[in-house]
Amino acid sequence: MKNLKLKVTIVLFLLVALIASLSMAATENLTMSVISEPKATIKFGDNSYAERTLISKDLDKKELTFQIKVVNEEKGTKPSGELMLLIDNSKSMDELVDETTTRRQAILSSANTLITNLLKDNDNLKIGAISFSSSTNVSKEGTSDDTQLISDFTNDGTALQSKINNLQMTGERTDLDAGLQLAKQYLTKDGDTTDKSHKYLIVLSDGIPNLAIGQKEYFSDGVNATTKATLQSLTNIIDNNNIMILLTGITNPNSTPGSITVGDQTTNLTNKTYAEIIETIFGTTQNPTVGKFYYITDDKINNTITNQIYNDLMPVASSLKDIVLSDYFTDELVNNFDFSYVKQPNYGTISQTIDATTKSITWTIGELKLGETAIVQYKFKLKDKYSSDILNKVINTHKKMELTYTNSDNKKDTKSTTETPQIKLVKEILPDALPATGSSVFTGIAIVAISVLVICGIRYFMIKKDLDNK
Repeated sequence: MKNLKLKVTIVLFLLVALIASLSMAATENLTMSVISEPKATIKFGDNSYAERTLISKDLDKKELTFQIKVVNEEKGTKPSGELMLLIDNSKSMDELVDETTTRRQAILSSANTLITNLLKDNDNLKIGAISFSSSTNVSKEGTSDDTQLISDFTNDGTALQSKINNLQMTGERTDLDAGLQLAKQYLTKDGDTTDKSHKYLIVLSDGIPNLAIGQKEYFSDGVNATTKATLQSLTNIIDNNNIMILLTGITNPNSTPGSITVGDQTTNLTNKTYAEIIETIFGTTQNPTVGKFYYITDDKINNTITNQIYNDLMPVASSLKDIVLSDYFTDELVNNFDFSYVKQPNYGTISQTIDATTKSITWTIGELKLGETAIVQYKFKLKDKYSSDILNKVINTHKKMELTYTNSDNKKDTKSTTETPQIKLVKEILPDALPATGSSVFTGIAIVAISVLVICGIRYFMIKKDLDNK
């Protein structure tokens, strides 16, 4: 009887101990928090930047997602220095290009828009204007009388436009060579120290040259050769890309000039077609004699002058080249977190793993043009096994971000930032609450405990009864 009571007591004690241990069991609770998440920004070029941002954090999964973007927002700076406009003032400029507008009006209106756009918020450019045609005195054709200065260089756009708008036809024919020679004089005046890269020449014409200084035989090979030679000589004082020639108004390029009547005398002209003369003097749009050659129809005058020529005057070095970005991580992050890419870069190539020595990834972007944005995304997730050294203290995620590139002056430059997010991992030992009565674990334990108690109780009373009967 005593042994039975002892056994029952032991069983009851074990059950109570089991239940107590379950109710008092402790668990480890690991939490991650982001202490700070500043953007790491590198400004480079004139208006571009690289930016690293913590774009997502899943604190339950212990995950951090970062994005790096590199943006080219360079602003095309307007030209500086001196720009000379050469405007055709021959009789053909008064021909209608539509029902109400003459070619002169179309070209001068577009030239005024170009002047306004170039001088707006630009104190570093001065614009002059020269007209060319032929002398009103036939005996002086083929001389410097075929050209006139409209305005010396100025940044007063209103005054310049007023003079251009008052331009009147002075001669019937076209002596481009005379206009070019006068422009050279003003672009190389005594005391002028402007670099050739900051000198510009724009020719606006509607006719093929039929005169040149010292060449009075209309449309002759001598006129063609002299005009071409003068064009080529311009590159001695102006960068080739800064010379722009617009030719319009050639309605039938495959025809020939035929004959010309001056006073009482009629002269038979060359058998070369207009197209052949144009190519002899100006070359082609793909392979011009100098600079850029816009060979257009009258309906494209406005767009070519106000858009294409304007844009071509802007510096072409708006792209940023040889861009390489390196992102450096702390040892705590690399050793305790798994690294992977969320989004591969849309420009260039990037190292797929973290360099074991430098603890960094390297993104080789190469060239990034104006308006383009390069993006890459990656994440870190806490490993199952991590060092206790990172617990309960603030740790940095990054050491630095560094960017090298070649700027618009073809010079290499390097910039960096040490801005970094900070995180903290905290581990706490917390006692678990007694499982809810509805939980399967608690229910199972309770059933087992009650079953053992009932069996032991029944067995106890059965034995006791047997003993009492004896």
